[in-house]
Amino acid sequence: MDELVLAFIAALSIVTGAALLIAVVRGGTLERLREILGAPRGADLEAAARRALDDRETAEWEAGRAAADTTYLLDLVGAGIIRLDPDLRVAAANEAAHVFLDRASGELVGLSAIEALGDHRIESLARRAHEVGWANGEIAGGDGQQTLIVRARRSPIEGLWLVIEDVSELRRLQRIRAEFIDNLSHELRTPLTTVRLLTETLARDLDGSELPPRIRDGIVKIDVETGHLVQMVNELLDLSRIEQGSAPLHLSQVDVGQLVRASVERLALFAERQGVTLRADVEDELPPVRGDEDRLGQLLINLLHNAVKFSDAGGAVTLRARRDDGQIRLSVEDEGIGIPRSDLDRVFERFYKVDKARVGVRGGTGLGLAIVRHIAESHGGRVWVQSEEGRGSTFTVAIPASEV
Repeated sequence: MDELVLAFIAALSIVTGAALLIAVVRGGTLERLREILGAPRGADLEAAARRALDDRETAEWEAGRAAADTTYLLDLVGAGIIRLDPDLRVAAANEAAHVFLDRASGELVGLSAIEALGDHRIESLARRAHEVGWANGEIAGGDGQQTLIVRARRSPIEGLWLVIEDVSELRRLQRIRAEFIDNLSHELRTPLTTVRLLTETLARDLDGSELPPRIRDGIVKIDVETGHLVQMVNELLDLSRIEQGSAPLHLSQVDVGQLVRASVERLALFAERQGVTLRADVEDELPPVRGDEDRLGQLLINLLHNAVKFSDAGGAVTLRARRDDGQIRLSVEDEGIGIPRSDLDRVFERFYKVDKARVGVRGGTGLGLAIVRHIAESHGGRVWVQSEEGRGSTFTVAIPASEV
């Protein structure tokens, strides 16, 4: 074997590694070498070897460029991104991850999960994701100044990906908003209650008086509008407390049938004034639900009040209670103006109002249904709506049944 062939073999060993060299030596023929290089018979073996070497260099250059581009992209992302290897050691981390974890640039790579993350709760999320495929959590620092949301996902290739978002500022603003609403509600409640009492007293004193009709109407309107303001303040305060978790649930075994009938009775006078028929339809021998009776009553009152308010005179509203596959379903059906399809997904948002549904009717604060959603979810349930514009709506709440 001449020097040129030996040079080819040396080049090939660089390009394709020891396996190729062994194959050539064992094969002992240039034909085997051509086969490995993919060169046709009579082709220049030196050129084929050079092409193979160039292809490898090109592939390495492309891989390096892709890695650099990926690293640059990860550094542009505002979220911290960390890749852990199968042994839960940091294989890569972007600049945001170093900032969130208070590390110098490049310091995280090679550290174990607990060394890098510095918090056993984040490490626990990583281990859970390693076992079951995913894990999420919100981690608040001991000083209460930093709050991180961590999402861990198992890679389809190997290892884990962690995405870390700093929501400290968002949580701070949420606390400020909640405190503002709470303080404002308390400050408004006392004077509004006083005004309401005064207007109610004046309205009672109008009986038999000789005041002009214009003054009578003005006092009645003040009473009505003050009532709406009091309702708005109460709903703001309720929603603020529920969202902060400062309104604890006083759990007990709640008799659903009794709660339904009591709710219908409470709103019977309001429905009568609106010219709406209000009725209850309760399945026999319903199991109880474990929950806060006052909160569940508030949920039903809000749904019934909305249904009556958006029903035309002569319409009917029915509150049904049914057992359904381990759950109790409470549905409020009305024959009112309905909700446009485009608004169905948003009716449970805070302050959201359906413009078309407010034609000729008072729209309310837009908080009642948001409170309903929070109460349902705090009881392990959910709420949804089915509606067709002009044909009424059905709001349904499903809550797990409880065995006595």
